[in-house]
Amino acid sequence: MMPSAGHSTSPAPALTSPSPTIAQTNAQVSEYDCPFQGAILTPSRWCAVMGTLSILALLLAMVCLQLGTQYIGLGKILALLSSSVFGPASDNEALRTTGVILLQVRLPRVFLGFLVGSCLASVGVALQALLRNPLADPYVLGVSSGAALGVAIAVLFGIGTTILALSLLPVCGFAGGLVALLVIYRMAATSDRLPIHSVLLAGVILNAIFSALIMFITSIMEPNRSFGMMAWLMGSLTAPAYPVLVALSAYLLLGLVLLLKQVRVLNVLALGEEPARSLGINTEGAKRFIFLLSALMTGAVVSFSGMIGFIGMIIPHAVRLVLGADHRLLLPASALVGGMFLMVADTIARTAFVPSEVPVGVITALAGGPFFVYLLVWRKDRLA
Repeated sequence: MMPSAGHSTSPAPALTSPSPTIAQTNAQVSEYDCPFQGAILTPSRWCAVMGTLSILALLLAMVCLQLGTQYIGLGKILALLSSSVFGPASDNEALRTTGVILLQVRLPRVFLGFLVGSCLASVGVALQALLRNPLADPYVLGVSSGAALGVAIAVLFGIGTTILALSLLPVCGFAGGLVALLVIYRMAATSDRLPIHSVLLAGVILNAIFSALIMFITSIMEPNRSFGMMAWLMGSLTAPAYPVLVALSAYLLLGLVLLLKQVRVLNVLALGEEPARSLGINTEGAKRFIFLLSALMTGAVVSFSGMIGFIGMIIPHAVRLVLGADHRLLLPASALVGGMFLMVADTIARTAFVPSEVPVGVITALAGGPFFVYLLVWRKDRLA
């Protein structure tokens, strides 16, 4: 059983009438520049933002379903989805072929991309609140590398070659990600602070060590498995079978729900540990719980999609600049935006250089690398 996160499981008060303590916390937590940092989060504003993002996500999903080596019109997509749900498939051979492309390849891949992007962005929000800096990210901190190492070791010993064994890969990824987080925490912690430069240095060191171990494991594999491992490490959203997709969705959605229940705790932890303790938060329990959730979700994502970087850094920071730093809105909004971002990135990866396909991790790295440089160089006064 996961450790308790202090008072985070208590019912959340209404958004319109927070207690003075929580209201003061929500005002102070906006430590990064944003145009709406003084805006009050009301139910109408929350619903308006989330409703707009949800509609935009649905529209983008429909666009992504249309694009590929074979263009599928919107009308045909709606007809095929309707027939798959409410009636038998069409007898037309062309429609049956199009239906296979849509229902067996693109639809699960688009859904997987949205789910993976949502989880990576949510984990990024949580880690940035705990470390109190926008550079925190599972990829930069070495958590993704740790999860990848755990999966690589499992594959080396034959786990994952069957559907039954495939369910153990997220567990191996979780173990690797958790080890990485614990090592980073022990290396970087000084008294009650986690200095960002120490965290980044620890992440770079672990990334180098884990990457070397992964390359060693890959080099001693059979050539076919080694090639597949290299393609997976660069980030890949191969369409999974529906039973696997359902199991992964349940696994990740549970993590998202548990993380969403910690939004008020994240608001307080973003101020620092001393203010959190003074407000009655069990800081150590909360940190352990959120670190466990982060490792759990990162491990599951990496085991299926490989190392897709920078989503957990650029999406929360961009959303924070627009919507403010109140995690009651920041976390769910980042989840939606992260899902949309990865859907679009994967669509670019599989359509920009047809018939070749670029690993989606390359697209996200090309987008996230310059943003990382921007944060380090032009906003370094905020990163101390």
